[in-house]
Amino acid sequence: MQSTAVTLDTENVKQKHAIQSQDIETSFLGECSIADGTRGDVTVDAKAIGPCSIIRVKSKKLLSFNRSWHHIRNDATDVVVLWFIKRGSLRIYHGGKVSTPRAGEFAITKSMTPYSIERRVDSQSVHEALNVMIPSHIFRQFIPADVSTGFTASTDSRAFSIIENILSGLFADSDGFSEKTESLLLESALSALSDTIQEQKGLSPEKESVSEKRIKTALHFIDLHLSDPKLSNVRVAEACGISPRYLSFLLNKQGLSFADYVKAKRLEVASKWLATSHPNEITIAEIAFRVGFKSPAHFSRIFKQTFEKGPREFRSESQAIKLYSSSKEYAASSPAMGV
Repeated sequence: MQSTAVTLDTENVKQKHAIQSQDIETSFLGECSIADGTRGDVTVDAKAIGPCSIIRVKSKKLLSFNRSWHHIRNDATDVVVLWFIKRGSLRIYHGGKVSTPRAGEFAITKSMTPYSIERRVDSQSVHEALNVMIPSHIFRQFIPADVSTGFTASTDSRAFSIIENILSGLFADSDGFSEKTESLLLESALSALSDTIQEQKGLSPEKESVSEKRIKTALHFIDLHLSDPKLSNVRVAEACGISPRYLSFLLNKQGLSFADYVKAKRLEVASKWLATSHPNEITIAEIAFRVGFKSPAHFSRIFKQTFEKGPREFRSESQAIKLYSSSKEYAASSPAMGV
């Protein structure tokens, strides 16, 4: 749910940057000021998604913010801010350099490096930016570590447009998504942003070789047809436009053989199915057929060779562990009862 965090003016804009409200605290120390010292018509709205925040800042005045080593030493909040400039522009002073992203562009700042910024209004005296504030340890899971404060890129590409639409939709939505869905959408946007930034920086991985593309196609075909008990290397090779011998060569380069890969994949799918289903939902025999084994007996024998227990015992133990975990979670969340 969105919250109107604060309306800034010269009296409350002295130390904290970006946002401060009752239910969310994602700000960090710095010196913030409004142009000419006049009362500014500035609003900051925010929405929390897990440990991250999506923040919209609108201003009719030039805003300045400075974060120095002094601020960093006194407040070691380690976050990354992603900037999508909607109106006006931004001027970022960092490490003796200047970056000037404008409306329709993207930028990054980091709270653990000194920098100064100016939020500049456009010809109609409006500045608007959509910010995403992310703890650095989460940021590093998605975005290359060498992207530093002041990185700027155009958002003209189709990928950037989709990313920005996802983030804008998440910000604008009011209780329309579950927390899990919001987190998944944010993760998807950050993953796509990572690839887009790498392309902008020329950090894209080398193009796949022909053999890499062939093996990926072959493994994809196997996954799609795993339930077919007649699946063979001849059929896979034919579907991929290569010879069975070349398919074997490609698999051997990966340390695999066709039979071993298919067996391991079928057992992996079957074990997950057994662990997450109840006997009333689907029988062991049905699972065996659905993952491509010719008979339940053959499936049970191969399963026990691999997991050192039969599928029935495996399922029972998985259900017991699941029940035990659920009961522990319930006990932990329930208040203690006095006698």
